[in-house]
Amino acid sequence: MKTAIVYYSYSGNTRKVAEILAEALKEKSSVDLIDLQALDESNSFLGQCRRAIVRKKGKIAPVKLDLSAFDLICFGTPVWAFGPAPAINAYLEQCTGLSGKEVILFTTYGSGAGKERCVNYMQDILSRKGTKSFKRFSIQQFKVKDRQLVLAEIEKGGISEKA
Repeated sequence: MKTAIVYYSYSGNTRKVAEILAEALKEKSSVDLIDLQALDESNSFLGQCRRAIVRKKGKIAPVKLDLSAFDLICFGTPVWAFGPAPAINAYLEQCTGLSGKEVILFTTYGSGAGKERCVNYMQDILSRKGTKSFKRFSIQQFKVKDRQLVLAEIEKGGISEKA
């Protein structure tokens, strides 16, 4: 089995969760981490919120867009203004090869406001691209450094080494 974990991480929190998820899945699958690099990200909190709230699609560095070679595809993003970061929005619009695929969606968040809306938004986009099934989990930012807490949240999402 081949797995891709596609994620955007501004502060490093989502990257940490992606790495822990990769470790958990490596028992059963080969895992490719695809770290999205934003080319036009604002360094201002308010600027980031404004772009996220209008579902702006950011500019990302060239990266693998055809995911047809993978059996399981994971997407991770921080929750910004009730939605995904612009880099993930851009990737979700451009990626291909999702028909019939199993998907795991994950977010990192501060207050928790909007985390469900963010995941629902991503799931809606991916459903229109023909994905087969979804599992989801979210991690509060203060928990990302605690591997055991992250693994517990992953498990609560129905995800294990056996995926």
